[in-house]
Amino acid sequence: MKLIQFGLAGEEQPGLVIDNKYYDLSAFFDAYDEDFFADDGINKLKTIAASKKDQFPELPPGVRLGAPVGRPSKIICIGLNYADHARETGAKPPEEPVIFMKASSALCGPYDDVILPKGSEKTDWEVELAVVIGSKAGYVEEGEAMKYVAGYCLHNDISERSFQLERGGTWDKGKGCDHFAPLGPWLVTKDEIKDVNHLRIWLELNGKPVQESNTANLIFKIPFLVSYVSQFMTLLPGDIISTGTPAGVGLGFNPPLYLKPGDVMELGIDGLGTARQKCITYIG
Repeated sequence: MKLIQFGLAGEEQPGLVIDNKYYDLSAFFDAYDEDFFADDGINKLKTIAASKKDQFPELPPGVRLGAPVGRPSKIICIGLNYADHARETGAKPPEEPVIFMKASSALCGPYDDVILPKGSEKTDWEVELAVVIGSKAGYVEEGEAMKYVAGYCLHNDISERSFQLERGGTWDKGKGCDHFAPLGPWLVTKDEIKDVNHLRIWLELNGKPVQESNTANLIFKIPFLVSYVSQFMTLLPGDIISTGTPAGVGLGFNPPLYLKPGDVMELGIDGLGTARQKCITYIG
């Protein structure tokens, strides 16, 4: 299944993609949030979709899509998880996963504008595969980890490099600005993705390819990441683990290339759809 959330920002309602059409499921669920996943929502949705899909109102063309997951308790990101990206940043591939956090208030829709924050000098793009947690997970064994995965999303881990790398402390301050986590268009349940370790992943800037890779190149694979993260924090239903970006980010260009107002990013992952975000100036 392909789950969507639609409507005005902050007022999104749940929906479903069937035969490339969007349908309203707000009569059956409030949102695709922690409560939905914790209450076995995916299986309940499958049952409803099989028996009552004729009752779903079709959504009008052009409806706004929000992030397909209601605001999660955590957005956990994995740094330097493609060897080529580590090299382009001048870092060694890590021996253990690098973990940092992204503010849940950064979450936005897949076609929303990206706001370049006040004082931004070096805002950058990072296309990533995001994993959505389906049930509470703590101290999970790697062999059991996929039982806790609900599905996958396309994610753009927008990053302000001067905040991240030049302002002291952890990376988090360069990762959590508003609109720095465009997610979607869909949450695709794991049963629809035959081999999550072999998906094309790409991003274009103003029509020019800048990132082109495959999830086969992940250093740490999804079961290991779910298990690893769960050793340090309890994963709650609806939490997101973003698995890292391949080479081709602006920081890796010579000279570096950063986003400016009017720039357009288009990105996608096989089976998870495509997204488009335009950069705009912060207006306070």
